Amino acid sequence: MKSYKQRQKEHEENVQKVVKRLKQRNPLKDGLVCTTRKPWIAVGMRNVDYKRARHFEVDLSAFRNVLEIDKERMIARVEPLVNMGQITRETVPMNLSLAVVAELDDLTVGGLINSYGIEGSSHTYGLSSDTVVAYEIVMADGQVVRATKDNEYSDLFYAIPWSQGTLGLLVSAEIKLIPIKEYMKVTYKPVVDLDQDNPEKVPDIVEAMIYTSTEGVMMTGRYASKEEAKKKRNVIKSVGWWFKPWFYQHAQTALKKGEFVEYIPTREYYHRHTRCLYWEGKLILPFADQWWFRFLLCWMMPPKVSLLKATQGEAIRNYYHEMHVIQDMLVPLYKVGDALEWVHRQMEIYPIWLCPHRLFKLPVKTMVYPEPGFEHQLRQGDTRYAQMYTDVGEYYTPGPVFRGEVFDGAEAVRRMEN
Repeated sequence: MKSYKQRQKEHEENVQKVVKRLKQRNPLKDGLVCTTRKPWIAVGMRNVDYKRARHFEVDLSAFRNVLEIDKERMIARVEPLVNMGQITRETVPMNLSLAVVAELDDLTVGGLINSYGIEGSSHTYGLSSDTVVAYEIVMADGQVVRATKDNEYSDLFYAIPWSQGTLGLLVSAEIKLIPIKEYMKVTYKPVVDLDQDNPEKVPDIVEAMIYTSTEGVMMTGRYASKEEAKKKRNVIKSVGWWFKPWFYQHAQTALKKGEFVEYIPTREYYHRHTRCLYWEGKLILPFADQWWFRFLLCWMMPPKVSLLKATQGEAIRNYYHEMHVIQDMLVPLYKVGDALEWVHRQMEIYPIWLCPHRLFKLPVKTMVYPEPGFEHQLRQGDTRYAQMYTDVGEYYTPGPVFRGEVFDGAEAVRRMEN
């Protein structure tokens, strides 16, 4: 309920608190700078054990506000703990959105920038970090800088993405907004062929789900106005209600009934994978997809990942590390077939999430970068300024574990990295 002016005032006060805290640090005695966020709050399942060493802690918990929506510049200025659900609640009623909106509600701006953020629009806009215009960073010595791609801190601007928070404390970011419409017109089809060089044929959203070694569904979407969605014979589908089947199950019906089109309210589409945490909900509560549970109790879903991690015992924690895989591979589009075959042979994990994304050729070589010379041998989806990659997401228990066979999750991930 706070005004943008009040939020900005609080932001400036909180930044000064961080600066003051950092200036109290004695580098010879206090060790490395670390945020106070507890390990179980992070959405990922990795154990963040380094924070148990209790380095010099800085509290960033107050940085959770949308500071400004600038419709003229088409920029949203937000603090790092703003999550996707929070920002879509604010922007979608204005028919605006971040260019890349990660699917799960609880994913934060800071996490998506400092590590890895992708969504169905990434085939056009790239990763979350590619849509950032400026970073406000507090350095280890307490200096506050604003980094853009063409100012004196341009090296920092290009280094922040994928840096895992090691270069400075992110306290705000200015992120590109795009105009949207009230609905997403979604087409579900077993096969799709896209002409990437023709903007008229490139959809706003692209993703795929692979259900078995021989079956998958491709989804493409275009923003549609309320007037278009409500035309006669158009199907409007709400996928956000608690009693509805999970989205991956809904999409899977295309394997039986063939290609179909429906209109989904835009904000519901953005968060389509939240209720089931993609398909992890099937493991967390195996009975949660039963019709009786959906109608009576599914309004409580999904359980917060932070709650699950805070309450899990040592056995469950070890299970996720040794018998479970939550991993993303970023591979060039032409290598996706090889990646899928490898996952099938070594892990046998289904469903698999596929999301294409552009990897831009930048003025400096960053943490993630296109293959050398890709522009001299353009493949499908490539342009002179960007190579088309795809996220191959594996989030499930491998087939060998279900069959009671020996499976070493850590070793499997090492083989995949190799």
